Amino acid sequence: MPGKDLIHLLDNWRSKRITVVGDFMADRYVYGHAQRLSPDAPVPILAAQRHELKPGGAANVALALRALHCQVHCLGVVGKDDMADALRNSLKRDGCDASGLITDNKRPTTVKHNFIGLAQHRHPQKMFRVDEESRAPIPKSITDKLLKLAEQKLKKSDILCLEDYGKGVLTETLCQGLIKLAKRMNIPVLVDPAAIEDYTKYRGATCITPNRFEASLATGYDADNADDASLIALGKKLIRDLKLDTLVLTLDKQGLLFMRKGAKPRFVPTRPREVYDVTGAGDTVLATLAAALANNTGWEHATQLANVAAGLEVERFGAVPIDLDEILLDVLKTNHDAHGKLRTLDQLATELAAHKRQGKTVAFTNGCFDILHAGHVSYLHAAAAQGDLLVVALNSDKSIRKLKGKDRPVNHEADRVMVLSALESVDYVVVFSQNTPKILLRKLKPDVLVKGDEYAHDQVIGHEIVESYGGTIALVPMVKGKSTTNIIRKINTDTPKK
Repeated sequence: MPGKDLIHLLDNWRSKRITVVGDFMADRYVYGHAQRLSPDAPVPILAAQRHELKPGGAANVALALRALHCQVHCLGVVGKDDMADALRNSLKRDGCDASGLITDNKRPTTVKHNFIGLAQHRHPQKMFRVDEESRAPIPKSITDKLLKLAEQKLKKSDILCLEDYGKGVLTETLCQGLIKLAKRMNIPVLVDPAAIEDYTKYRGATCITPNRFEASLATGYDADNADDASLIALGKKLIRDLKLDTLVLTLDKQGLLFMRKGAKPRFVPTRPREVYDVTGAGDTVLATLAAALANNTGWEHATQLANVAAGLEVERFGAVPIDLDEILLDVLKTNHDAHGKLRTLDQLATELAAHKRQGKTVAFTNGCFDILHAGHVSYLHAAAAQGDLLVVALNSDKSIRKLKGKDRPVNHEADRVMVLSALESVDYVVVFSQNTPKILLRKLKPDVLVKGDEYAHDQVIGHEIVESYGGTIALVPMVKGKSTTNIIRKINTDTPKK
């Protein structure tokens, strides 16, 4: 099953070294309310409330790679200005090597000023953008410096990424110099191309990753309205003309098309998502492909992971690096969807570990939950409030018979799992057959162990395990008089004897 293969690959992920060359820029965001029009012109007024600066362009690729646990060397060009200092500091703060950003006194650091309005308490919406930039090709002296630096950095790299936004850094001379240098070192070159009509400068790269619009512009094909056969013909043309090994054509909600010399073309579908903002999706695809290939996943799995990461990216506002654990959780969710909230112990351990690395807290409770009643619902609601996620460990039929007698449970295991899974307060269900949940507690290490307040602290089974690693015990109120035993007794009492 592909999902299981991806989970195995993500579980065995290693930090790899990637060099990123391209257009490093800053994205400046001005947020505010846009609730009225200007009295002197039919334009909205933005009442600015806060400012934010984020690395953009090739810098966003670098941060995306860092989120995928890679070591990143950055090579590019910035101006001699405050924005260059801010960009360098931001990259360094996130663990990137920014020593390869060369200063050119004759050009500004590229900055995109984004103005974001919030109207009637709705989600943020980009109103317009102002760009500060130079698209002039970098001079030979800067090109020579970058090639010299690249030769040093590539000795310590697994993959070379070229991120081209058409700002004049990735000239044909520099691109061809980098591609030849990487080939000599047997290092794959992945290119996210600019929106230009001539891709000659990328000739000889390992792979390029254009989107529909970029591919249409470069080939003359109408990729927006093309059928599968036409898209494949477009891909073959790019591979042939540019002497590529591989093409990854991103197709928005349709996923992507993967083509490789000598292999059958393959469309990789994406699952339906709520698309919020496509900003940064191309950067995410490039970064994920690079990190995955460096981890020896192979192209098939690399494209699947890139598809997942891009899908997560478009659900966010702006360019947001997608963490490795977010990809893992999405793959896990897709792989387990057929089983709803039910997990095996091993599956749950992997999933909860990823949630915890995302900063989420896990609450845990256990019980028979035989005939679900108002007391159970109230209790589980209170238990869920103790953490970000609630795990319910459910006694198996066999263990209930040991605890309650041969006439129990009334509802069998599968039915009890289904009912619990339907509750909004419950995030995961795991079934156990032991007399106590101690094995589960040792493996899952929940942050909070929850029981009803009819127990004293020292009576809570497993409290010493949870507290040994810094977890806590929470005793939540129980609804008086509500129990499965009382319900069964009432049924037996009210049922007339024959």
